[in-house]
Amino acid sequence: MTPSTLDINPFLPSNIDDPYPLYDVLRREHPAYRIPDTDFYLVSTWELVTEAVSRTDDFSNNLTGVLVRTPDGSAVTFDMNGGGQAVHVLATADEPDHQHQRKLVLPTLVAKRIRALEPVMTEYTQQLWDNGFDGRRIEWVTSVADTLPLQMVATLIGLPAHDVPQLLAWSYDSTELLSGIVTAERLTGVVTSAAELTGYLYSKFREARAHPVDDLLGDLVRCCDAGELSEDVAVLMLVQLVGAGGESTAGLIANSARLLAERPEIQTQLREDPLLVGAFLEETLRLESPFRGHHRHVNADTTLGGMTLPAGSHLILLWGSANRDPESFVEPQVMNLDRVNPRAHFAFGKGAHFCVGAALARLEAKTAIAVLLENSAHVTVDPEFPPRWVPSMFVRRHQRLHLNVSPHREVTP
Repeated sequence: MTPSTLDINPFLPSNIDDPYPLYDVLRREHPAYRIPDTDFYLVSTWELVTEAVSRTDDFSNNLTGVLVRTPDGSAVTFDMNGGGQAVHVLATADEPDHQHQRKLVLPTLVAKRIRALEPVMTEYTQQLWDNGFDGRRIEWVTSVADTLPLQMVATLIGLPAHDVPQLLAWSYDSTELLSGIVTAERLTGVVTSAAELTGYLYSKFREARAHPVDDLLGDLVRCCDAGELSEDVAVLMLVQLVGAGGESTAGLIANSARLLAERPEIQTQLREDPLLVGAFLEETLRLESPFRGHHRHVNADTTLGGMTLPAGSHLILLWGSANRDPESFVEPQVMNLDRVNPRAHFAFGKGAHFCVGAALARLEAKTAIAVLLENSAHVTVDPEFPPRWVPSMFVRRHQRLHLNVSPHREVTP
C-alpha cells in the first residue's frame, strides 16, 4: 500500500475541522499512534478501541492529563490527577466507585422520569423554534441545539431555568479544557470557569440539603445523608452531568440537522415515515460522534496493537474513527437507515461506561428533529454562511449552523 501524503499532525486546523481523512490514514497506517513529543497515543480502529475498552486493568478511565498548546505550537501534558489525589466520578471513575455512583443517578434518568419530561420538552423545543425562526431561516445552534439539552438537564437536576445561559457558558468552557488544543493563555480562563461551575453547584447542593425535593439534587442529598456519598463526590457528579449532558447532545442535535439538510432524499424518507427518525439518529451518532473520543490512563507498562505504552501515558480512544472503520461497517461513509444493528457504534461508549444519559440524549434529538420536520417543507444549509465547527480534538459540535427553511405555508417575517 502506498503511504498517504496527508499530514497526520492532529493539531492542524484542517484535521481539526474535518478529522475523517486523518482517521482513514491512522486506521490504515498507524492504528496506535503516538502524538510526537507527547505521552498521548491515538487509537483509531474498531478492533483496538474495543480491546482497550475491555482491558480495564491496563487502561483506567481516570482523566489524569490533557494536552495544552504552548506559544511555540508544541503540546505539553497538563496534570489533572493532582498527584494521585484527584477525585474521579462517573465517566472518569473506575470500579467499584463507578457502578456505585451510576446507581445513584440512574433513578432520575430512567424511562419513567424521561417520559414525564417529554411533553415539556416538545413544548419548549417548539418555543425555541418560534423564537429563532424568522420565516425563512434559522441559526440552529444558538436557537435550539445549545439551549435545549442543558435546559432539560437543569430541569432533571433541579436548577433554575434562568441560570441556563450561565451554565452553558461555564460548561462549554469546562469541556474546552479537554479539547487538546487549548492554549496556555486560555488555560486560566477555562480552569476559572470550571471552578465557578463547581462553586455554583456546591451552593445549589447546600440549598437542596436544607430543602430537598424530588429531583436529582434531592436524590443526591438523601444519599449523602444516608452516608452513601460524600458532598464532594455528589457535586463533582453534578459538574460532569452538566458539562457532558449539554455538550454531547448539543453536538448530536446540530449534527443531525446538518446531515438532514444536506440529504434531501433522507428528508423525504423521514417525512414519509417518521419512525425512521430513530435509525437516522443512530447513523448520525455513528457518522458524527458528538464526542470524538475518550481518554484512558495507562496503569502499567504494556502494549496495544504492537505499540509499547509506558506507565502513566495516555490514550485517546477515537470513537469517531472506530465508527467509520470499514472492517466493521459496510460503506462506512454512507448514511444507511437499514443497517442490521444500528446501535452498534461507540458514540455513547461501550460496556459498563455506556453513557448514563443516552436515553435522554436520544429523546432530545428526536424531539428537535421532529420539530424541524414539522415546521418545514424542505431544509438546506445556507450557502452564504457555511457551517462552523468548535475547534477541538475532543468534541464534534457546531459553533454555527444556518439553515434555509421552506415552510409549509407562507410566513410573514
